[in-house]
Amino acid sequence: MTTTPDSVVRAYIAEHSSQFFADLKEWLRIPSISGQPERHPDVRRSAEWLAAKLRETGFPTVEVWETAGLPAVFAEWPSGDPNAPTVVVYGHHDVQPVDPVELWESDPFEPVERGERLVGRGAADDKGQVFFHTLGVRAHLAVTGRTAPAVNLKLIVEGEEESGSPHFADLLRRHKDRLACDVVVVSDTGMWSKDTPTTTTAMRGLTDCQIDFYGPENDIHSGSFGGAVPNPATELCRVLAQLHDEHGRVTIPGFYDDVVELTERERELIARLPFDEKAWLANAKSRAPWGEAGFSTLERVWARPTAEVNGVWGGYTGPGHKTIIPAEAHAKVSFRLVADQDPAKIQELFTAWLSDRVPDGIEYRVEFFGPGVRPCLTPLDHPALQALTRALERAFEKEILYTREGGSGPEADLQDILEAPVVFLGMSLPDDGWHAPNEKVEMPLLLKGAEAAAYLWQDLAESLRK
Repeated sequence: MTTTPDSVVRAYIAEHSSQFFADLKEWLRIPSISGQPERHPDVRRSAEWLAAKLRETGFPTVEVWETAGLPAVFAEWPSGDPNAPTVVVYGHHDVQPVDPVELWESDPFEPVERGERLVGRGAADDKGQVFFHTLGVRAHLAVTGRTAPAVNLKLIVEGEEESGSPHFADLLRRHKDRLACDVVVVSDTGMWSKDTPTTTTAMRGLTDCQIDFYGPENDIHSGSFGGAVPNPATELCRVLAQLHDEHGRVTIPGFYDDVVELTERERELIARLPFDEKAWLANAKSRAPWGEAGFSTLERVWARPTAEVNGVWGGYTGPGHKTIIPAEAHAKVSFRLVADQDPAKIQELFTAWLSDRVPDGIEYRVEFFGPGVRPCLTPLDHPALQALTRALERAFEKEILYTREGGSGPEADLQDILEAPVVFLGMSLPDDGWHAPNEKVEMPLLLKGAEAAAYLWQDLAESLRK
């Protein structure tokens, strides 16, 4: 496999790091908060800033793509080689609100350096991780002598990720031909630690709903009617208590039918991570672990599906007593899904399970909040993941281990709509404070991200050559 001396790549990145961080700070000063309507002009300004910088980097095609909401940025740099594979890099340029602002030690939109840390909203999530690709592709070109990347390189940087990506799937469908690719590289995740660099191989999916139980037409006296008519609050709690068996498994028939089980190799690699369960519990503000029997804590949150009761309410909850049988009761329930579970199928299975358990005298309704989010998984032996692993090992000069994400994002839409595998080149740490006051990023890690990207394009060009 063709390689460039790593020392040359590192020297180029070090030489250009000051300008890289100066530019990044300029971008971080734009308060592109997608969740606040008064900041929507700033989200557009952020898109335009990035588009200009990508043109300056050398991308011959750069466009601001409109959506029904806020704009995304698209860039394309053809390789010129008809056999070169095509790579799409995904990230987002919108950021979270900064409240409570009084907990920030400095202005959230005036980035400051504290040692090797760059503090400011968006430093890690996700502007810093998007922006290291500009330095990475320049390093790739400079040290190889190429005038275009070794792959057909495309970027799609959305402006609504922090608002749930409400229009992103439609954007992908509308521009599917322009975004056609062999692999998607996501730079919106993190790694285990500075000492244990990792890459993510999977993200769980999600579907959630509200359940409404209705009993008497209005609240009634518990002395006159208690024990003689069904109580919707009691019956709802009784049903919810049946969601799990004594082994922590979800009792919905067919729930596990499509689950892709962990391989022994994957379990061995997860077990090698330096996981401190006591510290994890302290971070969770919890007293004890719990979950499906036969799996470790990390396996449960990364690779097993779940059913969770997110909230239950109904009847009188004010001070003192009000002895009634309430007219109605409600709950919110969510399901985290793993490959190859389909949110639509899980919705059908749960609806049937619930229908079988509603007693006489109770009317009910279950409403799902949209179609849900599909899970995504890239097998360990996929050539694209192996190329990414090699690039990271060159940058960090040590073995790369693998993690998964327990949460959900737009990665499944990228995988499903573009029909391409997803790999993760993320350079954030667990303590970077995503969505929190004093968000920061480790500056050396952003440079490592640029270095890994510089290696990755040549490796993918050879690994995925058509």
